[in-house]
Amino acid sequence: MPLTYSSYLKLDALLDCQHPLSQGPEHDEMLFIVIHQVYELWFKQMLHEVDFLIDNLAGDDLPAVYATLKRLLTVLKVQVAQIDILETMSPVSFLSFRDRLEAASGFQSVQFRELEFVLGKRDARVLGAHAPGSPERARLELRLAEPSLWDVFVAFLHRHGYEVPEALLARDRTRSNPETVALHPILLEIYRRRPDLAQICERLVDLDEGLQEWRYRHVKMVERTIGSKPGTGGSAGAAYLRSTLFQALFPDLWAIRAEL
Repeated sequence: MPLTYSSYLKLDALLDCQHPLSQGPEHDEMLFIVIHQVYELWFKQMLHEVDFLIDNLAGDDLPAVYATLKRLLTVLKVQVAQIDILETMSPVSFLSFRDRLEAASGFQSVQFRELEFVLGKRDARVLGAHAPGSPERARLELRLAEPSLWDVFVAFLHRHGYEVPEALLARDRTRSNPETVALHPILLEIYRRRPDLAQICERLVDLDEGLQEWRYRHVKMVERTIGSKPGTGGSAGAAYLRSTLFQALFPDLWAIRAEL
């Protein structure tokens, strides 16, 4: 049988993945399912791109690094824009099927946690959402043991002759990217004398800012939909999400702004 558009994209399987649970079903449950499935597809693509970015940074292929960062930032803009679609769903519409979600929650998204881990926002406590020995937990444990994108960038600088603090090279990778004051003179030198490397730093800042924007938009979407009610799965809802705002992935790149 010849390859077709449908068979190449596995459309029969893809389009059979949307199964509302509400009676009727409620009209907006389809939108809710599709949006979150699309988010998971974008998370998959972002992980694919970040892994490619790390490989090329480790291999000193700077043109590929620039191109991959540009793609990541473009995908992130699309993810932020998708919140506009979710916000067309009224609180009453969401409540009409919310109880059907039971304990299901976005906090259980393994791919989003993987993305946080690989970018350097790390908290081993989130492993508790997945059973020991489960494939989901194994994926997260692997990401937690690997260097973050920032670790790979720091190793790139060290490999190219910059005197990176030894403590940073040997840091505890189960913790989030630290702010390292001793690294600031190196970053300032890069901004002043290495515009090629400064562009990588600026794209990392764009990525950091974009994720913070996504978190903020997510918080406001939740607030306008359920207000101060607890989130699905027993989470604190908007209160928890607000606590995640303004946490920089790459704190050194923000800190040096006051020193330039």
